[in-house]
Amino acid sequence: GSMSSSQSGEDVIRKAIIDNDVVDCMVALPGQLFYSTPIPACLWFLARDKKKWRDRSGEVLFIDAQKMGILIDRVRRELTQEDIIKISSTYHAWRGEKNVGEYEDIPGYCRTVKLNEIVGQSYILTPGRYVGAIEVENDDEAFNLKMGELTKKLSEQMASGEELDSLIKDRLKGFGYAL
Repeated sequence: GSMSSSQSGEDVIRKAIIDNDVVDCMVALPGQLFYSTPIPACLWFLARDKKKWRDRSGEVLFIDAQKMGILIDRVRRELTQEDIIKISSTYHAWRGEKNVGEYEDIPGYCRTVKLNEIVGQSYILTPGRYVGAIEVENDDEAFNLKMGELTKKLSEQMASGEELDSLIKDRLKGFGYAL
């Protein structure tokens, strides 16, 4: 809530740290990472000196990692080592550090945003607002053709389901349990 809430003066604090160009990076994490709460968390990276490696003055990196991690049981999720490396490498590349590769915006995952855009969004710091949607692979197949194939497959699966339902009813009837 602290990324977008205006309760308890959170908006005033956010405005001050954004206007003073202190926010370096925001990382939205998935829910269920902590035993004490199932809600998603967000990491705030703050920096007074954004010129240490590559000059990132007037910019904020947004990373949306909410779809990362694996469920280790019904109520708890863990980030994999690969997830952690991806997030940290993205941040370090964005900062311009050596030996981590070049940074590039990835739709649905990360994006560099100028402060004026954040101000235009009422100082809200929710990564999902800025990174956009994940790019969908275009297989160059016409929609009508693809939709025809999918509806045919669905029809076949529904017919198969009806056959199985009938078989189950017959078997239950044989045991004296009619539906």
